[in-house]
Amino acid sequence: MAALDEFFPGIPKIAYAPSAGPGGVMCFKHYNAEEVLMGRKMEDWLRFSVCYWHSFCGTGADPFGFPTLHRPWNQGTPMESAKKRLRAAFEFFTKLGVKYYTFHDRDMAPEGSTLEESNRNLDEITDLALELQNQTGVKVLWVTCNLFAHARYMNGAATNPDCHVLAYAGAQVKKGLEIAKKLSAENFVFWGGREGFLSIHNTDVAAELKHMANFFKMAVKYKEKIGLKCQFLIEPKPKEPCKHQYDYDAMSVIGFLKHYGLDSHFKLNIEPNHTTLAGHSYEHDVVMASAFGMLGSVDSNTGSPDLGWDTDQFPMDIRNTTFVMKTILEQGGLQPGGLNFDAKVRRESTDLEDLFIAHIGAMDAFARGLRNAVRIIEDGLLASMLKERYSSFGHGLGQKVDDGSATLEELEEFIKQNNEPKVASGKQEKYESIFNYYI
Repeated sequence: MAALDEFFPGIPKIAYAPSAGPGGVMCFKHYNAEEVLMGRKMEDWLRFSVCYWHSFCGTGADPFGFPTLHRPWNQGTPMESAKKRLRAAFEFFTKLGVKYYTFHDRDMAPEGSTLEESNRNLDEITDLALELQNQTGVKVLWVTCNLFAHARYMNGAATNPDCHVLAYAGAQVKKGLEIAKKLSAENFVFWGGREGFLSIHNTDVAAELKHMANFFKMAVKYKEKIGLKCQFLIEPKPKEPCKHQYDYDAMSVIGFLKHYGLDSHFKLNIEPNHTTLAGHSYEHDVVMASAFGMLGSVDSNTGSPDLGWDTDQFPMDIRNTTFVMKTILEQGGLQPGGLNFDAKVRRESTDLEDLFIAHIGAMDAFARGLRNAVRIIEDGLLASMLKERYSSFGHGLGQKVDDGSATLEELEEFIKQNNEPKVASGKQEKYESIFNYYI
C-alpha cells in the first residue's frame, strides 16, 4: 500500500532483535519466526492470528464509559469505514508479521436492514479481503458468525424458543460458510454466547440442546454440500452473557458432541479466559481437550480471575504460555488451528503503537513458552518421572486394567495375595520445583 494510505505511519515491519533491552518494546526479543525447534519453524508451531473484532472494531467503550479508542479507519459511511478498516488491518498484519487473521461476519461488513442487504455488504467487503489476501499472503485462520449481538438473538440463536429466529441464524451461518469457502478459511468457529439460559423456569433444556445439535448437523451437511474444506470448532464459555451457557467448558462440549454423534465433525477452540471463568486453572481446558484428541485451536488471551468476568487481556504470563505450548507440542501441533489473540488493548491504551506493543509482548510470551516447553520435553525428566509413577499399569494386572480386560474378581484375588498397597508419595512439590527450573 502506498505511503498515502498508511494507517500506522512511522512504524516499520517489526524486527527480531534479541539483544534489545527492557525498553525495546517495538521489536521481538524472543519470537524468531524462522527458528527451527523440534523439526519445525517457530511460526509453524505458534501459527499466530490477529482477531478483527477487538483490534479493529473495538472502541474502548465499556458499561461504565464512552469510547476512548478513536481510530482513523472509523470514518465515513459504514461501508466506507469497513473498507478502511480492512486496509488498516492488512497493513497491521504485514507489519507485525503474522500469517493469519480471524473475524465475525458482522465485524467484516455492516449488517443491513434485510438479510439480502447484509449478504451484499459481506460479498463486497470480502471481495476486497480476498484481493488483500492475495497481495499479502495473509490467510484466514477462522470465520465465525455473530449470532449473539442483534436483538433477535436475545433468547438465543440455535436454542431460541422461536423457530423463526433459529431459521434466521441458519441463513446467516449458510452465508458464513460460503464466505469461509470464498476466503479459504482453515476453520469455522461456533461460539454460543446466547445459547443457554438466565432462568430455568422458562427453559426447556432438553429441547434446546436437541435443536442446537440439529442446527450443527445442518451446518455439517451444508459444509459437505458446498465442498468447504475446513475444521469446525466450538468455543466453550460458562457464563456471560447468559447465567449458564450450554458450552460450559471443554468436557461439557465433548460430552454434548459425543452424545449427539457430532464428535467426528468438531473440535474445540479453547479460550483460557473462559476456562478460568468456569473455575478451572488457565491450562485446564487446553489439557482436557487435547487428552481427548479434540483440541483444535486456542484463543490466546487471559483474564483477571478475581474480577469474575471476561476481560480479554493479552497473555503475558510465561508460566501459562509454557503450560499451553507443552500440551500443543505433545499433541504434534495445532494445525489447522492456531493461537488467535482474542484480546483487546485496555481502554486506557489509546495510542496506535499500543496495538503493536500488546501483540509483540504476547507473541514474545508464547515464544518463550515454546522454548521452555521444548526444553522440558527434550530433557525428558518430568516425562520419565510421570512414566515411573504409572509404571504399575505396564505389566501384569495393571496391564490388564489398562487394556480393559481385567475383572473385579481378578482385582479381588490380587488383593488377597498382595494385601494392603504401600503408600507412595505424589512428589508434587518436586514436580513443581523442576517445572520452575525451565521458566
